[in-house]
Amino acid sequence: MSKSSSSLKGYVGTYTKGDSVGIYSFTLNTEIPEIKDVQVAAELGNPTYLTISQDNQYLYSVIKEGDKGGVAAYSISDQGELHLLNSQLTEGASPCHVSVDNEKNYVVTANYHKGTVELYPVNKENGSVSPASSTVQHEGFGPNKDRQEKPHVHYSGFTPDEKYIAVIDLGIDKLITYANNDGVLEEVSSLSVQPGSGPRHLEFHPNGKYAYLMTELSSEVIVLSYDSEKGSFKDIQYISTIPADFTANNQGSAIHVTADGQFVYVSNRGHNSIAVFSVDQESGKLTFIEHTSTEGDWPRDFVLDPSERFVVASNQESGNLVLYTRDTATGKLTLVQSDIAVPYPVCVKFLK
Repeated sequence: MSKSSSSLKGYVGTYTKGDSVGIYSFTLNTEIPEIKDVQVAAELGNPTYLTISQDNQYLYSVIKEGDKGGVAAYSISDQGELHLLNSQLTEGASPCHVSVDNEKNYVVTANYHKGTVELYPVNKENGSVSPASSTVQHEGFGPNKDRQEKPHVHYSGFTPDEKYIAVIDLGIDKLITYANNDGVLEEVSSLSVQPGSGPRHLEFHPNGKYAYLMTELSSEVIVLSYDSEKGSFKDIQYISTIPADFTANNQGSAIHVTADGQFVYVSNRGHNSIAVFSVDQESGKLTFIEHTSTEGDWPRDFVLDPSERFVVASNQESGNLVLYTRDTATGKLTLVQSDIAVPYPVCVKFLK
């Protein structure tokens, strides 16, 4: 990516309702610091979640077209422009999460409404996606009758060594590990978390021994130990992401871990905050540090920039991005800018 070191390119996935037409891009000037140049990068339906390949060559987005849903592949130009390669669509609701492995061999999606995991081979020549080679249908339900009436797969991502794919199902309170055997997903391990917690998103500690699971329904981080040989997880701590006296509706959303493994950040929709935790490097356990307001409504996601000196949050319902500086020693966030208009923003990603 040819760009000056003081200018970073970011992308925002959105719900295409109201004024939104698809994926938006922006630049973060790290010297001022400020976000500017918000513009439409690609027009497509409900690109709510995005992922970018490790080498910045390709962007993969979930997509909705009419009564079909699936995944779209884009190439990224040197200037950061997106060019559609192709899309793969199937009948029914679109996925809510997408990941790509480091070697760009496979894209995996999580489908909340269908309760499925889909694995798509990637064309090595040009980055386009082939039809799904494997689809797994989850079964079951949880105790929350409104939200757990059936499986709701909310996340699917590769383990640090990419030996396995970790899948989180909010509807059945499970974290299931799959092996990818030549394009076919096969279950290798399963962990049931506390009933009704509604697990949503997962991130690994850089040492690969711990992982952090954000719950949507109980607003907690579940600290997990990870056995990379077996692909199995064990829960070792549950810690709340909202104040004990906060009784209004809150739904936990995103979770991100710093590259040095010192801090975990999560977003709270309802409390409208980012919670900061420090990590005990021996045990992996968390200690709460502070809450920072997201200066808007319903922070669906947020992202650390490549230098991790900045954090950008996306408030879905108030339609604004928020820029913070991050103290890399204390983990604390300081508000810089909160009036960056993007309609119904969901997911934010930077070029690496």
